[in-house]
Amino acid sequence: MPRLEPGQAAPDFTLPTADGGSFSLAQARESAKNGVIVYFYPAASTPGCTTQACDFRDSLASLTAAGYAVVGVSPDPVEKLKTFTDNESLTFPLVSDVEHTVLEPWGAWGEKKNYGRTYTGVIRSTVVVAPDGTVSLAQYNVKATGHVAKLRRDLKLD
Repeated sequence: MPRLEPGQAAPDFTLPTADGGSFSLAQARESAKNGVIVYFYPAASTPGCTTQACDFRDSLASLTAAGYAVVGVSPDPVEKLKTFTDNESLTFPLVSDVEHTVLEPWGAWGEKKNYGRTYTGVIRSTVVVAPDGTVSLAQYNVKATGHVAKLRRDLKLD
């Protein structure tokens, strides 16, 4: 599966959100001074994904102050995302990509190995899209725990 690299154009997308609306990457780029952090996670309400989402929630004020918007993408249906958002008091958009229209072209869907088993699923990833629509940072196979702290260091926010 091809992955996005810094300098490449990030494929634009509009997907449904947990709150019943829609999220447009193009619109988010217009309002985010330094870019949009697009993170891909396997499944809402699982331990690792909850840890990661809560880390983004807890860092959101400082990320926003630094000029970044955040959006989480998973193959979960909108109803599951709504429950996750409500249960964890998430204050940034989560979008549903049931058909993998974003996951696949962004390189976040593919073969994975876990405990000796090979399967296809979401590759936990984070891509930062600059205001001009190019990729400024792409990280694949990230860990749920500690990822936001590492991302903040990589963005030179800490």
